[in-house]
Amino acid sequence: MNTQEYIQQAEQDLLHTYNRYPIILDRGEGMYLWDTDGKKYLDFSAGIAVFALGYHNEAYNQGLKDQIDKLIHTSNYYYNIPAIEAASKMKKASGMDRVFFTNSGTEAMEGAIKTAKKYAYMKNPNQSYEIIAMNHSFHGRSMGALAVTGTKKYREPFGELIGTVHFAKYNDLESVKSFVNHKTCAIVLEAVQGEGGIFPADASFIQGIRQLCDERDILMICDEVQCGMGRTGTMYAYQQYGIKPDIVTTAKALGCGIPVGAFMTVERAASLQPGDHGTTYGGNPLAAAAINRVFEIYEQENILENVKLAGEYLGEQLDKLTEKYQCITEHRGMGLMRGIEMNISVLDVAKSALKHGLILITAGTNVIRMVPPLIVTKENIDEMIGILEVCIQENCSHK
Repeated sequence: MNTQEYIQQAEQDLLHTYNRYPIILDRGEGMYLWDTDGKKYLDFSAGIAVFALGYHNEAYNQGLKDQIDKLIHTSNYYYNIPAIEAASKMKKASGMDRVFFTNSGTEAMEGAIKTAKKYAYMKNPNQSYEIIAMNHSFHGRSMGALAVTGTKKYREPFGELIGTVHFAKYNDLESVKSFVNHKTCAIVLEAVQGEGGIFPADASFIQGIRQLCDERDILMICDEVQCGMGRTGTMYAYQQYGIKPDIVTTAKALGCGIPVGAFMTVERAASLQPGDHGTTYGGNPLAAAAINRVFEIYEQENILENVKLAGEYLGEQLDKLTEKYQCITEHRGMGLMRGIEMNISVLDVAKSALKHGLILITAGTNVIRMVPPLIVTKENIDEMIGILEVCIQENCSHK
């Protein structure tokens, strides 16, 4: 079948929950992807911030092949060495004390919510508890993760979710405080909002939440699924604010393409006991081997240093574009997690970029999001800026 026939077949067979771009990606190398028609694309989406090491990384691939030849799955009735080693690496990178492996970021948030609810239940089993989350946040599509996602259009079709959740204004500490009461068991936030439009937390905001949680014995949950694993220049974005959450969720680049996530807790918040939570696949030998190889390559290839250097350069180039074009109203972000807010259709810009061989994704309603593989170079950034400028010129004028 040709490309169009495959797409038609997909539309007949797959549940239509995505409005996909009309291309079929077939292979990748480094920063580039090719479709089934042989067209080459510079990738600045990394599979939505997943493929941190770029495509066809031989060391990563070999690590998975070696594990496949040994053991893929056993279940959590037994220990396995890759999971033990992965948990140790994650604790060292995050400063947390306990790890629970999941299959995705959404499942990690489910576990984080259950952990907070159980922590509160252990203090007083005769009371219901509430959660404070943030407007415009995104934490996942399952019923629990959806309940703390601060965009109404995602929640409303599914009716009543998991109890009382209050949505505060992001970067407004007084808004958060206005919802705190004796029933509050957790405050959930992203250190950098991704889907909501690339909004980094103000230092006073995230530090104020930490202080508030300490004063009221509330658990602070940081969603680092997208902004974690080095994307902002530190392994986890919260580390740039001098605070430690009680619970951290992570996924995406944690496995660099293998479906794996985790939530991590400090010791006092490790409330879940045998029978409280579980997973069939989470932390199986193959998924854990992927995590181990990712951490090894991060160290060997100085990934965090590259994020700092390339992220600074990307920020400078986006500032120049913002000054140059009237359709760009603001540039925001940290490291290699950047967004430009526009007063024209960002979907049109993304479609135009695709035609010119550049893969970009959007965030919120009016932001072009840039979350490239963390191996990106200045040359790749220059190439991206050149293509993006052509797309902008097709849609708006200079300042």
